Amino acid sequence: MDIARFDRAAVLESVRVVERAAPGDWDRPTPCERWTLRLLVEHMGAQHIGFAAAARGEGADPSVWEPRPAGEDPVAWYRGTAHAVLDGFARPGVMEGRFTLPEISTEATFAATTAIGFHFIDYVVHSWDVAAALGVRTALPPAVVEAALPIALRVPGGARRELPGAAFRPALDPGDRAVAGGSGTLGLILTTLGRSPKWRPPQGG
Repeated sequence: MDIARFDRAAVLESVRVVERAAPGDWDRPTPCERWTLRLLVEHMGAQHIGFAAAARGEGADPSVWEPRPAGEDPVAWYRGTAHAVLDGFARPGVMEGRFTLPEISTEATFAATTAIGFHFIDYVVHSWDVAAALGVRTALPPAVVEAALPIALRVPGGARRELPGAAFRPALDPGDRAVAGGSGTLGLILTTLGRSPKWRPPQGG
């Protein structure tokens, strides 16, 4: 699997849907509990910055993972962070290296393919999160969605998903897989990772 190529497609799709946001959209609710669209996009950008640092061998520095404000133009800020991580993953030799990801483990390091896989599944799901908040659809290529499914199925379950701030909530009823106008595979990814494909913004949200 060319994980960097699939990750690039997911990140560029996340940029596309973030670019759909208008100035009045940043306080919209999202499928991520307690996060407005602005907070979600700031989280997404901060993760890009952290993974870009990890690709340079600098992931052990806690400051590179810290949340940061997107400023007056969140779309431009997010676009810049996305291209930073894509450039980082494309650097010569990166795929032979190991990543330090303190948010996952402060003791282990991860092969580049594994680390980029973590990033990839996040941006498949976060592309959908942003699209759902804005009431638009994602346009992830079917091959990208199919590549994401086995990664989603390997995400550990258990009590950690119940903790505040967990990346993914407990899996939902597998009967709740239908995605309007979308792929049943995407629906399976979402329910496996605690999202309801039927989520819609509250009326007036």
